[in-house]
Amino acid sequence: MDAVRIIAASRRGLAQASTVQDVVVEAWQAQALAEAIGSHLAIVGPYELRSRARGLGDAGGRFSGGLLFQAPAVGGLRAAQLTEVRDVKIALTGLARLLQEVCEALVGVVCSADEEGMYWTCVEAMDTADESRDHVSGILEKLEARERNLA
Repeated sequence: MDAVRIIAASRRGLAQASTVQDVVVEAWQAQALAEAIGSHLAIVGPYELRSRARGLGDAGGRFSGGLLFQAPAVGGLRAAQLTEVRDVKIALTGLARLLQEVCEALVGVVCSADEEGMYWTCVEAMDTADESRDHVSGILEKLEARERNLA
């Protein structure tokens, strides 16, 4: 499945998340998707982007908070469905938006967290999503420079 479709499904999942557990699972889903897209682009993406894409894949794989909860029984890990990234720029722009939305949702969870473990899980997830977003921004900048050089 194309990355853009998976990103759209993840954004819907996050918008529908109604519990703390749902939000953390969606953050986990988003990070797994960042890892999958980064790893995919590191292998088959434009040569100039591969190093930065590897960094995105590494950053995406750092969040372990989802291990506190089971992945949804229906559908499982969305990132496992990734088969292609048809339009790199659109996919990365969508991924950056998803990661921003994850951070915003996690802020709400952090503000209402009534146990310390959940608080730190959410803080870790926000840090990881923010780091992944930084990598996405770097890849997009490199992509834009590449396009200017080709024009």
